[in-house]
Amino acid sequence: MQNNKRLIDQTAEWKALERHWQSLSGTRMRDLFARDPVRCERYSLSACGIDLDYSKNLVDQEAMKRLMALARAADLSRWGDALIGGEKVNSTEGRAVLHMALRNLGYREYRHEGRDVMPGIRSVLSRMRAFSDDVRAGRWLGYTGQRIRDVVSIGIGGSSLGPRMVCEALRPYQDPGLRVHFVSNIDGAHLGRTLEDLDPASTLFVIASKTFTTQDTLTNAVSARRWLLDAMGNEAAVARHFVAVSTNAEEVQAFGIDADNMFEFWEWVGGRYSLWSSIGLPIALAVGMERFEELLLGAHDMDEHFVREPPETNMPIILALLGIWYLNFGGCDSCAVVPYDQYLEHFPAFLQQLDMESNGKRVTRDGVPVTYQTGPVIWGQVGTDAQHSFFQLLHQGTRLIPVDFILPLCSHHPLPGHHEKLVANCFAQAQALMRGRTEAEARAEMEQLGLDEARIRELLPHRVFPGNRPSNMLVFDRLTPRVLGSLIALYEHKVFVQGVIWGVDSFDQWGVELGKQLAGHILRNFEEIACTPGVDCSTASLVRRYHLADCNGED
Repeated sequence: MQNNKRLIDQTAEWKALERHWQSLSGTRMRDLFARDPVRCERYSLSACGIDLDYSKNLVDQEAMKRLMALARAADLSRWGDALIGGEKVNSTEGRAVLHMALRNLGYREYRHEGRDVMPGIRSVLSRMRAFSDDVRAGRWLGYTGQRIRDVVSIGIGGSSLGPRMVCEALRPYQDPGLRVHFVSNIDGAHLGRTLEDLDPASTLFVIASKTFTTQDTLTNAVSARRWLLDAMGNEAAVARHFVAVSTNAEEVQAFGIDADNMFEFWEWVGGRYSLWSSIGLPIALAVGMERFEELLLGAHDMDEHFVREPPETNMPIILALLGIWYLNFGGCDSCAVVPYDQYLEHFPAFLQQLDMESNGKRVTRDGVPVTYQTGPVIWGQVGTDAQHSFFQLLHQGTRLIPVDFILPLCSHHPLPGHHEKLVANCFAQAQALMRGRTEAEARAEMEQLGLDEARIRELLPHRVFPGNRPSNMLVFDRLTPRVLGSLIALYEHKVFVQGVIWGVDSFDQWGVELGKQLAGHILRNFEEIACTPGVDCSTASLVRRYHLADCNGED
């Protein structure tokens, strides 16, 4: 696919937005609400079970019009067609990107190099259903004939972050008789702590690795295999306690896993978009294949919304453009994501990989250095915990940080008096960020409390909130598998739209590779490492310090 070598910040549309930010930046959102009684309705929309209220943003109709013009200048619709059409939009790796095909429960056609990919996808889904049904029903037994009670998924990056996040989010739908655990860190504490309370006879391992050569994953897998064999004493046990999600049948079989127990996926499935594929096998084991397919259906709903809906009412496009508005014109280099749902505690971490690995790029698809910011820092925590940690900075700090609030209106655990307080806190935080507290309001409040004038003057600067802090509010009735699928796909498409506008390849991740290569070089020379052109003196000194550590001493 042909790229456009002109940087987006050289367009007339970009220049117009720079000027409009300058004219609008002094406006207070309070005044925008006061001037427009229907502002909330004007800046709200619903799609796929999710309601988005973006009225608490420093935008007006002119800003949205100019942001839409910027999307057209970046040829967004052409790139969207290329994504759906199976073109190699991952240009640096020469790959198509077809994660939407994985959740295509409708009749849309997806082709890769002229071939229909849907029969292969449906075949894998069918095998996932058969296997997960057998495990959950107790038909798949361990080597000694015991029923599987624990599943340990071993992977790294997208092979772990997505399934782990979804399994936690859908915990109310899990079978209490089958626990699912995730191990990703090569730190032995992660695997050791996970295994210490498990019974090898009733534990199933899912090894998730596209190449089956990833160092972190294979190191953990080999240690898990040793743990199993120490208990079982027979190599034949591996075939009953290990399955693989991979594309490398040869390495899988060399490990001892039966080829019939390998669930394939394809090179056009990127790691951070892979939970929809057989990488999602732990999800199917945890909640059942019917719920997994509801998750796929929710994502498919959002795919169709993204493909069919015009930009002005397209939820992913609007979120993407608002993010660009603040990052590139408002100087906001980070965005907070705050789910008011304990089950979404891993959602900010999932979005960190999705967003920052996708768009944390300093050159365009053509290798031209960008002259503008890309890829904001994504961070966050569940509310109300977040209110007692970093919200002070959001309200009164020197940085302008947009916030995405995510809130289910109904709880899976309706304890008396709990959920209405959670909801009230979420709405209040968004209102406080937008409205702030003026000097006059702070003074009036202290006067009502009976403080004397000297004390009022002393406290006044500390009790003023500047306000005008932007936020989006995403609400839905209940966090179901289908709604979760829509929510994840919403952010996937948002990231894609931003990458198109910035002109970067959102689907490669070359920045991940250098550290892996250098780690391999250090390990190969670990015992005799020295300061060389390939190893700086600081690193060599640190390795020598490692060798001097007393790791066998007493605590």
